[in-house]
Amino acid sequence: MAERIWTAALAVIGDEILSGRTQDRNVAQIAVWLNAQGIRLAEVRVIADREDAIVEAVNALRGRNDYLFTTGGIGPTHDDITVDAIARAVGVDVVVHPEARAVLERHYADRGGLTDARLRMARVPEGARLIPNRMSGAPGIRYGNIFILAGVPHIAAGMLDALTGTLEGGAPLVSRTIGCWVAESEVADLLRSAEKGHPGVAIGSYPFFREGRVGANFVVRATRQALVDRCTADLTAALEHAGRQVVDGGI
Repeated sequence: MAERIWTAALAVIGDEILSGRTQDRNVAQIAVWLNAQGIRLAEVRVIADREDAIVEAVNALRGRNDYLFTTGGIGPTHDDITVDAIARAVGVDVVVHPEARAVLERHYADRGGLTDARLRMARVPEGARLIPNRMSGAPGIRYGNIFILAGVPHIAAGMLDALTGTLEGGAPLVSRTIGCWVAESEVADLLRSAEKGHPGVAIGSYPFFREGRVGANFVVRATRQALVDRCTADLTAALEHAGRQVVDGGI
C-alpha cells in the first residue's frame, strides 16, 4: 500500500515581493517547518495585491493540496486585502472576530488604543479560528485547510510555532548529500537508474561551478533513513565504479 503523502501550497501575497522591494524569506522557513510536520511543500505562487488574482489562486491551490498557507496582506492598511479575498473565495462574509478584537484592545491599550485601522486586523472570514501571535498582537487566521499568516518573517515564524503539532501529516523527509566534481549531464543516466532502483526515494541533482570547474551535489531523500542510506551507498558505489571520487556530505 502506497504511503500517504500530505502536501501544502504557499501563496505569497504582496506587490512589494513582485517589485523586488522586499525579498521573501518565508518560503524557506515554511518549507522546513512543513517537512517537520510530515507535509511537503508542493508549490508556491507569488500574487499581486489584486483581489481577483488572490481569489483565483486560493481556490486553485486549496483544491489540489491538503493545506494552503498564505503570507502577507493582513495588516491595517487599505491594500491589505487577503482576508477579503479569501472570504470571497470560500463564499463567506468578513466579520470582526471578538477574540481578535479583545487581543488587539489589550495590545494597543498603552499604544494609542484600538483605532479603526488597527481594528482591520481583527477581521476574519466568518467561521474562522485564530492562530496566536505572541510577537505583535494581531493573530493569524485558520479557515478550514487555509492558514493565513503575517508577511513579516519573524511574526510568521511565531504563528508556525503556535501551529506545531496541530496538523495531520505523514512521515517527515530525511536526506543525505554526496558530491562529485563532475558535470551532472555525465552521470544523468546513473542517477536515473539509482532512483528507479530504489522505490520511495527521490534524488535531486544540484550543479555548481567553482575553482574553475564544474561539480554537482546529489541529495537523496525519502521518509525512512534506511531507504536513504541504502540508496546513497548504491549511488556512491556506482559513481566510484565510473571513476568518480565521491565526497560524503557534499562539496
